[in-house]
Amino acid sequence: MIPAICLFGAMFFLPESPRWLARKERWEDAHAVLTLVHGKGDPDSPFVRRELEEIRAMVEFERQNADITYLELLKPHMINRTHIGVFTQIWSQLTGMNVMMYYITYVFLMAGIRGNANLVASSIQYVINVAMTVPALLFIDRWGRRPTLLVGAILMMTFLFANAGILASYGTYAGPSGVANTPAASWEVSGPASKAVIACSYLFVASYAPTWGPVSWIYPPELFPLRVRGKAVALATSANWAFNFALGYFVPPAFVNIQWQTYLVFAVFCAAMAVHVFFFFPETAGKTLEEVGDIFEDPEGIKGLGTPAWRTRVSTRRTVRMERDGFDEEEVVVGGKGGSKFLDRSGSEEGGGGKGG
Repeated sequence: MIPAICLFGAMFFLPESPRWLARKERWEDAHAVLTLVHGKGDPDSPFVRRELEEIRAMVEFERQNADITYLELLKPHMINRTHIGVFTQIWSQLTGMNVMMYYITYVFLMAGIRGNANLVASSIQYVINVAMTVPALLFIDRWGRRPTLLVGAILMMTFLFANAGILASYGTYAGPSGVANTPAASWEVSGPASKAVIACSYLFVASYAPTWGPVSWIYPPELFPLRVRGKAVALATSANWAFNFALGYFVPPAFVNIQWQTYLVFAVFCAAMAVHVFFFFPETAGKTLEEVGDIFEDPEGIKGLGTPAWRTRVSTRRTVRMERDGFDEEEVVVGGKGGSKFLDRSGSEEGGGGKGG
């Protein structure tokens, strides 16, 4: 209850999204938020002015395309983003985190921990979950979304396979009544093997907390243009809770019927999500919504997908440079009688304007 009260109080100091403010015609407030986030207090920062103009252009475009329904998310130009956003939330549930969080007491019963000791051991994983989320809050933009998701999936897969192997090799069937008359605690392991199961469980949680835990909520909103963002995130979140509900019913019977092989099911899911992320999930860290849109609509990319996901990179350093200098180091502005032109490093002309001399 206390954390909820603290969160409620802190929400009053959280600024609105500048794009949301722009949609409400609150341009001064949008400018103030951009100044706070990117301008380091300078409202005339070139980066802030450039970002505000991009938002202005996008809001005007969205105003001309205001009649949006959920069917928009299923149209050819949007279906790939929708599938990525929805599967981000689905995979977050299929990591097996529910096994560790909701039913960890069953796992520790199988490892021989009972009574109050079981509650204490279970509480430790919640502490690990909270503590390991902190690094993600500090460094997630520097790490990027793709590497974080890939590393998380591979680590979780490793510890799930490890638990399955330990239980299969060193455990024994506990009978139909299970350990301590708990049918879901259907497998029993003791000695050093039980400690290994506990260690792998903790390491699994420590792998999930800084990776799929926060990124599954950060990533979907970054995929969609403002005009469909609310509906898209709502759809993705509904997929999360639908699978949460399904897994709540699946896990206890799975422990009863397939015992340690339950871990194999989730380990295979983790392997599948790693492949899925590598080939289909583009990097969005450090990119504006407009730049993300360019990824999916790249005419030189794969038809229906845009720029191949594995070719996208974190743009945080570029954003920092633009905040500092007001332009991308890839662009140099030169002037003359013919007007200004933007040249890239190779010297090729990107664009220009102005009157003839």
